Amino acid sequence: MEITDSVATILQYKWPAAVQAVAPDTFVYDAIKLMADRNIGCVLVMEGGTLMGILSERDYMRKVVLLGRSSKTTTVREIMTVDVICVTPRHGVEETLRIVTEKRVRHLPVKDGERIVGLISIGDLVKWVINAQRSALSQLEAYVAGGYPG
Repeated sequence: MEITDSVATILQYKWPAAVQAVAPDTFVYDAIKLMADRNIGCVLVMEGGTLMGILSERDYMRKVVLLGRSSKTTTVREIMTVDVICVTPRHGVEETLRIVTEKRVRHLPVKDGERIVGLISIGDLVKWVINAQRSALSQLEAYVAGGYPG
């Protein structure tokens, strides 16, 4: 594990790998229930294989709860984020961390061409960096202790 690894490398190790999606006309209640059942913070909004938007817990709180709307009569289409920031499998971990920080997003769909191949969260990225740092530290400790092949 390296900080210089790509998003594709993270996706190889990510579990569960399946991306959860709903249709734009799904009621918000059903989308939020899916998120709660799967213990995830967002779902992609897809129509006919095309990414239409993303629905996050943040969207729900700001556009339903705070506005006094009903999640059982409001559709995902009405509150989803449509300007979705995506990355490719070739994006590096460091570059992807910069994107989530600068754009203030927590989830990034991963697209290869027009096809969705995964979803990366800020948690996935932080975990990857921590594990990469642990690995580098272990290698340095082994080297200093004389256990590293020269």
